[in-house]
Amino acid sequence: MSFFLDLIISAAQSQYLVSATLVILAALIISRVVYLLYISPLSDIPGPWYAAVSDAWITYHVVRLEQCKIVQQLFEQYGPVVRIGPNKVVFRDLATTRSVYNHHKFDKSTYYKSLLTNDGDHAMTTLEHAPHAMRRKAYAPHYTPTNLALYQPEIHEAVLEMVEKLNGVTESQPVECLRLFRHLAVDIVVNSSYGYRPGSIKKWASNVEDKLSTAISDFPKRGILRSIFPTWAWNTICRIPNRRWRQLCDSDKIMAEFVSSQVQSTRADIASGKAQVDCEKRPLLQRLLTHRYPSNEPMSDAHIISEAMGHMIAGADTTSVSLSYFFWELTRRADIMAKLRQELDVAMLDGNSIPDITTLNKLPYLNAFVKEGLRLYGAAPSLLERVVPESTTSGPLNEGFNLMGFVLPPGTIVATQAWSLHRDSSVFYSPETFLPERWMEIRGQGIDNTAHLTKMSQYMMPFGTGSRVCGGQNLAQVMLRVVVASIVRNFDIVAAAQTTEKTMEMKDSFVIFPASMECQLRFMPRKCNT
Repeated sequence: MSFFLDLIISAAQSQYLVSATLVILAALIISRVVYLLYISPLSDIPGPWYAAVSDAWITYHVVRLEQCKIVQQLFEQYGPVVRIGPNKVVFRDLATTRSVYNHHKFDKSTYYKSLLTNDGDHAMTTLEHAPHAMRRKAYAPHYTPTNLALYQPEIHEAVLEMVEKLNGVTESQPVECLRLFRHLAVDIVVNSSYGYRPGSIKKWASNVEDKLSTAISDFPKRGILRSIFPTWAWNTICRIPNRRWRQLCDSDKIMAEFVSSQVQSTRADIASGKAQVDCEKRPLLQRLLTHRYPSNEPMSDAHIISEAMGHMIAGADTTSVSLSYFFWELTRRADIMAKLRQELDVAMLDGNSIPDITTLNKLPYLNAFVKEGLRLYGAAPSLLERVVPESTTSGPLNEGFNLMGFVLPPGTIVATQAWSLHRDSSVFYSPETFLPERWMEIRGQGIDNTAHLTKMSQYMMPFGTGSRVCGGQNLAQVMLRVVVASIVRNFDIVAAAQTTEKTMEMKDSFVIFPASMECQLRFMPRKCNT
């Protein structure tokens, strides 16, 4: 009898403990919600209440590849400052952008660690400003306009090879542009970085997989998935026995093995005297291998591999995305194509004579087209997260950082996005309309739009802004102009039947891409092309 009595008492006690635990847990959750909604230093900032109490809401939209659009909708609904998480605030304001990214130079958030290459930092993932500045000194000279001009012959050669291969494609056969332009960019970036062309365009023409090109394409997708899952979960799901899935998970490893082999061969060439390290034209890898930090220490192989991988990813995948959208836009706008041709037919004597970049930079409509393309189709328009520091160059932030009237405590994550700055209707008339003419100078008859052109340029940040701006933007600008000029001069372009506004709807995982993951266009040689 006593046994059953003890059992009943024990069960009652267990039930009491469970109930008490649930009550305590509920009280903790409620108190946390109350704090975040009404007591937190961020509680006065506009935004959805459910975003203030959990990161789950914005994470849901990140997984749905629509963060840029959702943040834009929040700005339209709540104004230029919005709270999108318990500790995250986004803003759309030029003066604040300059303050955060240019003047105070806030450090990056830990989000960028999801983009590590070879499990190591590179310029993009280095969170603190000072270490980044040291890294930048190693590669910055490589991307000056003067140095890039030395690589124009190789860039032109690669682009003309692409033109030749496109001429061999039947007019009725669609070309998947993301893949085509990624292969072209790999040839150009690898040549600039390592001093040789890997033959990616040849592989494209032969329909042979280029594992390096595929890995570069996979890496950003890997990064967004890696940022969502904890390490143990990521390591587990990477073991799923599917060839394509494993290839995506191994994209980091594939690139690391390629760069590592280049490091060894280039170091051997330097030691043997085969590589002239004191010549004017030096590949990026040679610069990294011979660079010395202020302490006179060389860069470690791990640092070099991670850095070089970062440049390959940033230089190839982003350029291919923007170019694909540029040409898709031309399939819908015969008026823009006609204006480009009117200018390029004069500047290019024939389809195989590419002007140097100095000449291309002087073509008003071509440059207006590229600017407008980068405004709407810049490849990385996403949130650039920064962290409010304990102090700035102006002194300690004892009272917090004043962001447009809201005081944010140290540790708060703040961010703006190019997507929204580029679509500010107070600056850009009809912001969703592709309109190169908005960038053309108008002077005469009492009209001078110089001030407005300057204002629009100030709102542009397709490559980021401040000291953390993309180091390879000058190379990207050259590639965009050379490819646009060559394609427009040589081909008529038509969208394939399967390419529609729905398939080309922009999705984002830090970089943008079409919803269908492809851009099928037909390139037909011009009938009258002298």
